[in-house]
Amino acid sequence: MAVSLRALLRPAAATAARRRALLPPPPRPLVGARACSAGAPFQYLAVQKTGARQSVGLIQLNRPQALNALCEGLMEELRRALEALDNDSQVGAIVITGSQKAFAAGADIKEMQNKTFQECYSSSFLAGWDKVSTVRKPIIAAVNGYALGGGCELAMMCDIIYAGEKAQFGQPEILLGTIPGAGGTQRLTRAVGKSLAMEMVLTGDRISAVEAKEAGLVSKVFPVEKLLDAAIACAEKIASNSKLVAAMAKESVNAAFETTLAEGTRTEKRLFYATFATGDRKEGMTAFVEKRKANFTDS
Repeated sequence: MAVSLRALLRPAAATAARRRALLPPPPRPLVGARACSAGAPFQYLAVQKTGARQSVGLIQLNRPQALNALCEGLMEELRRALEALDNDSQVGAIVITGSQKAFAAGADIKEMQNKTFQECYSSSFLAGWDKVSTVRKPIIAAVNGYALGGGCELAMMCDIIYAGEKAQFGQPEILLGTIPGAGGTQRLTRAVGKSLAMEMVLTGDRISAVEAKEAGLVSKVFPVEKLLDAAIACAEKIASNSKLVAAMAKESVNAAFETTLAEGTRTEKRLFYATFATGDRKEGMTAFVEKRKANFTDS
């Protein structure tokens, strides 16, 4: 859920000039990237397709003055962008990233400050965030800088997390008198185990990129300037496989987090059998036998 208070990130005495000097530059266009149309223009995101075959959807959070705090407008745009990329037949995988200073420093505290229980309950506050975890295509979070509160929760909704070596992860909602509300207590515990999750949630302490990798939260750690290229390369590799079968594989792995072992293995068997109804399964095995590269058609 929460934490974008700038006071939690640096001393309150920092001057306005210093704050301006620390803001990240605007998103830079990637070589070979094309803008992605998803309806109305975006205010808080930069969305494009990239990769040698334009098979990767790239979403960059772009609210630098607030360290990419996840306001309602940004999350609505993110839902719209994900829906467009999920329905784009050219795109096989998606990368979500922020700036070098902040992936996302949390939810927007100013928006939540005066909310009441009745408002949160009746409007199912934050329920729309779950859209990220229901996208069928694989999503990679490329995390540089702060991934705190809602930012950490957003990263954990993705399928793979790559981190820059200076990244920091945390659930500091306890310092604001509340608890995570967008899956933080659940996904973090499943990723790193009860003890470390409990420590992070109860103290608000952060962990580094290296600690996150050691705990199983992060897949790989890269130098800051190489992180995005590495995430895009991974997404391109995923997109080169059958998009149909990749969606099945993602569903099967996610079942391990949602069900019992017995039910999960039944889900795996069902999806495994289902691949035998696809042209891509036949093409893949035929290509292997014939010692050639498979030509998947997503059918």
